Amino acid sequence: MSIYKKVLKNEFEALHPMLQKRYDISAKKPFQAYGVMKTIKGGPKWLYPFFLLGVKWKLLFPEHGQSIPFSIVNTAQISKNGEEQIHWERIFYFEEKKRFFNALMSLDHERLVIKDYLGEPSLFYSDLSFHVSQNGEVRIESKDQRLVLGPIEIPVPKFLQGLATVTETYIEERKVFSIKVEVRNPLIGLLFAYEGEFIPNERP
Repeated sequence: MSIYKKVLKNEFEALHPMLQKRYDISAKKPFQAYGVMKTIKGGPKWLYPFFLLGVKWKLLFPEHGQSIPFSIVNTAQISKNGEEQIHWERIFYFEEKKRFFNALMSLDHERLVIKDYLGEPSLFYSDLSFHVSQNGEVRIESKDQRLVLGPIEIPVPKFLQGLATVTETYIEERKVFSIKVEVRNPLIGLLFAYEGEFIPNERP
């Protein structure tokens, strides 16, 4: 059973059927899709060096724009300690550059939250809470965060955190998935955001 089915429990059945299929990820059911980001936005210009540094970890990038092609691949794997994990590979295809926003997710069975390790190698950690709205969309929110320095994880004070809100829906009229992501800081405001649409891709 997918870690997302486990964390949502009975709520999973309230998801739109296509979102149920999209989040039913297992070793036999990877998810691949491609699409276009209508917009990709960044924060204040003085954060440029920080975002440029994030390129090294396949975590952040300074580019932004409109109508940016992208792809996503979700693959299930088992860690060395036997934990089920979902690897997220998100690639944004700018005119001359390919940028990544990767993560590795697993389930905390006791607290019923998704553990999200961001970057490769992991640089940030965030708890993720999953909820289903009345219209069948999924809403994901980041909670407590930590800075990952090898085996050491340091809690990040709330005023320094980048708190993400993700909304995914399925649009019946056009047979596409829609996604909207915003990452905000309590002091700075918007740090990073993108909004777009995608369709499943069965090709390797």
